[in-house]
Amino acid sequence: MVLVEFSMYPLDKGESLSPYVARSLEIIESSGLEYRLNPMGTVLEGEWDEVFEVIRKCFQRMSEDCNRIAVSIKVDYRKGTRGRLESKIRSVEEKVGKKLKT
Repeated sequence: MVLVEFSMYPLDKGESLSPYVARSLEIIESSGLEYRLNPMGTVLEGEWDEVFEVIRKCFQRMSEDCNRIAVSIKVDYRKGTRGRLESKIRSVEEKVGKKLKT
C-alpha cells in the first residue's frame, strides 16, 4: 500500500487555481480511493497502480486546457498496511497526548 501526497496546478492560468484543483478532486472522489485534501495538496491511499492511475487522470484532464503544469509527488510505501491515513495521525496524537489540528 502507498500513501501518496501530490499537488498539481497550472502555471499559465493566473492566481486563482481552485477551479482546476476542483476538477482533480472530482476525479479523486470518483475513484473510490481513501484521500485527504489539505491546503497544499491531496493524500491518496491505495495500491501503487490505482493511485498513480488517478494522478494520471488528473494530469490528463488538466492538460486539456493548460499548457504548463506543476506536479509534486511524495510517496510512502509500506507493504500490506492499510488505514495509514488515520493511523499515522493517531500515533502522533498519542505521543503528544492530545488531538491535533488536521
